[in-house]
Amino acid sequence: MVSDQPDPTDAVRLVGLLADDDRRAVAAALVLGASTVNQVRAETGLDTRAVVVALQRLVDSDLVVTAGDGEYVLLGEAFRLAARAAAPGEEALDPNTPPDAARIMRAFVQDGRLRSIPTSRSKRLVVLDRLAQEFEPGERYGERRVNAILERWHDDYASLRRYLVDEGYLSREGGQYWRSGGSFRV
Repeated sequence: MVSDQPDPTDAVRLVGLLADDDRRAVAAALVLGASTVNQVRAETGLDTRAVVVALQRLVDSDLVVTAGDGEYVLLGEAFRLAARAAAPGEEALDPNTPPDAARIMRAFVQDGRLRSIPTSRSKRLVVLDRLAQEFEPGERYGERRVNAILERWHDDYASLRRYLVDEGYLSREGGQYWRSGGSFRV
């Protein structure tokens, strides 16, 4: 899925989104655990209209995703990706990445995105291991959130999601996903 919206992980764009006091307050409430309009309203003291307008702007900008049950989730990963992208010369690789894995990642990743999904299973496992790092152990993710995280890496997020599940990096049950494999780096 290709969005006509600008990249939500662009640092300048994120700063612009959060330059508005209401949007910043709403984002903070989401970070602190609020997930519905009423919870955000209670946390921020904003009226319902201000909360709905701020949430809609954050959703339109792909910084927040909505679940079918009226809940909102801030994609905190966007901040980490924006910081990494804005840092001059910084690689998407952990400095402790083994040399062979680093070589494979450099061959398939350009500007923080996969150029292609490796067809070789051994190379694909290296890439999948890196993608697994995007998911926090013990945290549950809805499918829309998984898709949003993976779409930042490659437009074919459905294939990436399927590979992650098939290879045991993510587990799935009842529309929820959680990390169940991969390297656990500090």
